[in-house]
Amino acid sequence: MRKTTNLLALIFVSSLLIFTACDKEKEIEKEPEVKKSVLPSSFSIDIPSAISADFTNRSANSDTLNGGEIYRHLRGFIRVGEASGQIIEGIINTISVLNINQAMNTTYTSNEDNREKTLIVEEGVSFESVSYEFKMTISDTENNKKGLQIFWNRSPIVGVAIIKPHNINYNNADNHPDAIYRIDYSESGSLGYDKHMAVTIANRTLNANDIYGLDNLKMFVGKKDDIVEVYGNSNHPNAEFFSNDETGFDWAFVAASNRLLNIGVAEVGLPPNTLNSEDRTVILVDNAIKTVFNNQISNLGYEQEDIDRYLYNTDAPGYFNNGGFVQGGTAPSADYSEIENKILNLKPYNPMNINNLSISFQ
Repeated sequence: MRKTTNLLALIFVSSLLIFTACDKEKEIEKEPEVKKSVLPSSFSIDIPSAISADFTNRSANSDTLNGGEIYRHLRGFIRVGEASGQIIEGIINTISVLNINQAMNTTYTSNEDNREKTLIVEEGVSFESVSYEFKMTISDTENNKKGLQIFWNRSPIVGVAIIKPHNINYNNADNHPDAIYRIDYSESGSLGYDKHMAVTIANRTLNANDIYGLDNLKMFVGKKDDIVEVYGNSNHPNAEFFSNDETGFDWAFVAASNRLLNIGVAEVGLPPNTLNSEDRTVILVDNAIKTVFNNQISNLGYEQEDIDRYLYNTDAPGYFNNGGFVQGGTAPSADYSEIENKILNLKPYNPMNINNLSISFQ
């Protein structure tokens, strides 16, 4: 049997599995009836660039903190979540050549790491007390370590995907050998959205040279008509800002975007990553960017007038368009009213829970 695998590196996601078709059996005189593939047709949500693209916005005043820099990490984390769902879709699309239409058990040799992989599809399974029509598992044949599991129903599409890239490609995942990702996806409308997904990332290896490196992340994305809502947290154990006496922060955020207008609004908090709270006010207001920065800079002895000027762009919330950061605090126009109201009903996860995240295969 012959297969080809490729892994798509994107931000923090280290690999994407891609297959080519198996050698086909010898043609017979009459073509057999081909069953429709049982694989889900979608597994991700597109997030408008207004809150996910990487823009470089420069402040005209060198004494003012750059608005684009304030939200740069947030936008990067949102891109990670979006890419994770797209990776699952990429896997689904590329293995569709296997004509997966029923339970099966097969092997292939990966052209990426020259290791044999085992692919098993099962019917009528359950995961975390939820019943699913199908389950697909891909593991390394030699050591039986799982690299991918997907549980799904077809109508409506509901599923869970878990990926450990290192076990998919042993040649291209050394930077984060323990990293594991999970995507929960649904088109059932159960939460009031047309579709929604939650992306969870755990056990990324921290780089000692990157104080803002993250090890864990959890993000929710919900789409209703032309509005996309996003909230979540990322854990940064080594992060520090203006004081090295305070280390270890949680990047907590809520955001919403209008897809048609490609505008967005976001609010960010920087609580300690050990904070045990689910209170929106505690996470996003008491620990707002401006409050945290102001307190740390003030302790360094700067005059409040200089601090206020420096933190001018940190007023919450932040407003964006297709060019990036526009301004903070006050909406540029009435176009932002709907999405402004949306984020008031969103809140991040408990920071301590994100600090203690874990993911495992079945």
